[in-house]
Amino acid sequence: MTNGPHAELASDHLATAGEQERHWHTLPVEEVAGTLKTNLSSGLSNAEAVRRRARHGANTLTHSKGRSALSILASQFNSLIVGLLAVATGVAFALGDNIEAVAVLVVLVLNAVVGFLTEWSAEQSLTALQRQAVPTARVTRGGMDREIPAAELVPGDIVLLAAGSRVPADGRVVECVRLQVAEAALTGESLPVGKSVEPVLDDVAPLGDRLDMAYLGTAVTDGRGRLLVTATGMRTEVGRIGALIDEAGGRDTPLERKLAQLGHALIGVVLVLCAVIVLAGWLRGNDFVSMLKIGISLAIAAVPEGLPAVATMTLALGMQRMARMGALVRRLPAVETLGSTTVICTDKTGTLTRDEMTVCALQLGDRRIDVSGAGFALAGEFRENGRALDVHADQHLALALRVGVLCSDATLDRAGGSAAVLGDPTEGALLVAAVKARMGKDDLERESPRVGEVPFSSESKRMVTVHCSPGGPAVAYVKGGPSVVAEASTGLFTCEGVRPMTPEGRERVLAANEKLAGQAFRVLALAFKDLPAGYRDEDLTGGLVFVGLVGMIDPLREEAKAAIERCRRAGIRTVMITGDQEATAAEIGRQLGLDRDPQGRPLRTAHGRELAGLDDEGWRTAAAGVGVFARVSPEHKLRIVKALQAGGEVVAMTGDGVNDAPALKQADIGIAMGVKGTDVAKEAAAMVITDDNFATIVGAVEQGRVIYSNILRFVHYLFSCNLAEILVVFASLMVGWPLPLGALQILWLNMVTDVFPAMALALEPSNPDAMKRPPRNPREPLMTASFIGLIGWQGMLLTGVTLLAYFVGMRWYGAEGSGHRHASTLAFMTLALVQVFHAFNARSQRHSAFTARLFTNGWLWAAVAGCLLLQVAAVYTPFLQSVLHTVPLTAADWGLVMTCSLAPVGVVELVKFGRLASPPAAVTGRDPIIP
Repeated sequence: MTNGPHAELASDHLATAGEQERHWHTLPVEEVAGTLKTNLSSGLSNAEAVRRRARHGANTLTHSKGRSALSILASQFNSLIVGLLAVATGVAFALGDNIEAVAVLVVLVLNAVVGFLTEWSAEQSLTALQRQAVPTARVTRGGMDREIPAAELVPGDIVLLAAGSRVPADGRVVECVRLQVAEAALTGESLPVGKSVEPVLDDVAPLGDRLDMAYLGTAVTDGRGRLLVTATGMRTEVGRIGALIDEAGGRDTPLERKLAQLGHALIGVVLVLCAVIVLAGWLRGNDFVSMLKIGISLAIAAVPEGLPAVATMTLALGMQRMARMGALVRRLPAVETLGSTTVICTDKTGTLTRDEMTVCALQLGDRRIDVSGAGFALAGEFRENGRALDVHADQHLALALRVGVLCSDATLDRAGGSAAVLGDPTEGALLVAAVKARMGKDDLERESPRVGEVPFSSESKRMVTVHCSPGGPAVAYVKGGPSVVAEASTGLFTCEGVRPMTPEGRERVLAANEKLAGQAFRVLALAFKDLPAGYRDEDLTGGLVFVGLVGMIDPLREEAKAAIERCRRAGIRTVMITGDQEATAAEIGRQLGLDRDPQGRPLRTAHGRELAGLDDEGWRTAAAGVGVFARVSPEHKLRIVKALQAGGEVVAMTGDGVNDAPALKQADIGIAMGVKGTDVAKEAAAMVITDDNFATIVGAVEQGRVIYSNILRFVHYLFSCNLAEILVVFASLMVGWPLPLGALQILWLNMVTDVFPAMALALEPSNPDAMKRPPRNPREPLMTASFIGLIGWQGMLLTGVTLLAYFVGMRWYGAEGSGHRHASTLAFMTLALVQVFHAFNARSQRHSAFTARLFTNGWLWAAVAGCLLLQVAAVYTPFLQSVLHTVPLTAADWGLVMTCSLAPVGVVELVKFGRLASPPAAVTGRDPIIP
């Protein structure tokens, strides 16, 4: 072989990304070898291999690093609310208010610790991203076959492929014998693909149609061959997908965006409020430093310190519940995202289907025989018109199964009631069907041993095996494409004997084939021929006796259709994205109900080829009207997700293959399958379904909706309580009263009294209607106008009763000295208890607290009891009396406190009863935020 300038030219050719790398499949073998300057017999020399590796680098993939402990910890402080509290803490330290500062600082640290431990645990529970390249490869170099580390492969190497091996790099098939490669992880095609050395003369052929190419990370299931390496490392198709993952980046979840909006609003309100109060007090003659301390206290009162901690705990608890369901979430905010999902984009193979080919029907002449059982489970029966058949008494059916078993190279590894297929899964399906009829391959081969064969090829589209026949001539058994086998048949088997195959009979066979194919079956034809003594090879090509057709399919998961229907009732559209042929994909979509959207409008099936030339607007339009995408590439999947997002959808993407990874990362929430999913898919996803059960996603969606409703419950609760705190202080200052609450009392209310009921609200159980309403508007802010109004009037209600108790206390005990301390204790206790009881108001803005659901949340009752005990301790424990400046209360005091504290519950109940409260759903038309 010649090296030198030409070799460098070849290397430069390979270094060019994009279109040139995609055209290897269009070139004849000799031209590919000439371009790469390699010898098809002896391969590269060792010296040339070293030079090429120096130019191209190792045949390895550059993987993105997982989230480090430091980055996870830093992310806990990204919230603007946390930042605002941190600033307030720093100012408090500067002014010498160390107790207040330390108290807030403790809350911030606890929030960060909880969030960090939860997310770090999830990150550690996922397997680290593994290299896609196999550890070793058999290669021909310098005329010698040897095994080398796969990382040392270079363009121009000749790699030997055999059944059971993984393809170690992208390359052009230069020799093959029955070579079958499973490409589901890359293309989504559920069946192994038969390879050929003939070029594919379509420049833009999808990966699944490039029968003369094999790609890194795919697996050889049958046969053998030789591969001329055309691309290594990041220039492989898997490497290009890795680059797409980096390009996709990640998006903030809807909850993160809404909390950020809320943080911005809070900062503006608090800064303006504090500035007004400090300036007003100073202008009225108060000491500026004292007013600044009051301003800091009001800032602390205005910001719900418990919000970050309760939000983190809510998401963490939801994350744990999802983990028990089989859904492992890697980032806390992603837990809530599922609740706002409007579209689920899902792969077909292994997600909606079992990824186990199954014989479901046989067409034997005019007879249609159905086969029960799904996947590789060995139980099942054969039925004709609903009547169970005795296979051994049915000569035609027994012969069809016999042909399918003997004309196969696959074997079954049986364990209990199911089997694992070793070899081609299509042949495995034939073997499983035979086992259902108690016909084992070993027994049949002992009875009729194989003595010859003609392997399947893409040219002949059939496989032939020759077997000894007990007491008779040798028999050829044939399986292959229906049209090919029917054309080669001169006889037609029936239970009455062999009849001539007439043109009309051949047309009936092809019509039956079309009917089965239209039902998404993969169809094989079966035939046999009694061979003469001393038969020749040409005797195997014609004169066959046609036995029948076998229809097989990768069956739908039993729970998939019900799960999709549940999504439909919840207003969620499911879109299937697959590498399958358009007709197959369309039929499966029809069976799953993907041909209509949740509103009943028709959706169509689109082929990847028709999408290739679309601009961004064309993609957005197409994505809005399609229920099934067929024959799509990884770039298509990514653009589909982006187009849906551009249309305002919140997109969840499910998948298990390398080809799904870029879209998984781009989606609002990517969901990878844990059992059959590749490591690349898991690394790109925000959530991993550990049981590969599509129905688990629906449960996770429901949990996401529950979590969002609970977040709004405690936002409603915390903000109305904090509004009451700040209005009590602000109103007293404006009317010239002494301040009713001190800074430590405000902190006690924010971080002790408020937090426990809020956490209990975060544990509200699911509402039965959670999955019967459409998704909320993803563009709707967390704080809608009606929600703000709800918080506002209820916060003022709590303020009014607190000021009433304070006013009465000052009338009873005076406004100075120990009398003011007594009045302040009344205000403190009233505000604390009214907030505790207000938790029952916050459970629902539509339904009365005194319904059958009153006792469904035991955590809330425990929180109420705990807070009452803490408040009693605050006024009767000497230590807390000195810290919080409280005094013991009399019976009359308790009567005043309880009357004022319970009054708002009655008022809110009357409002609910009169239907005067207008829920946000009435404004938006979407689901109520607090059902």
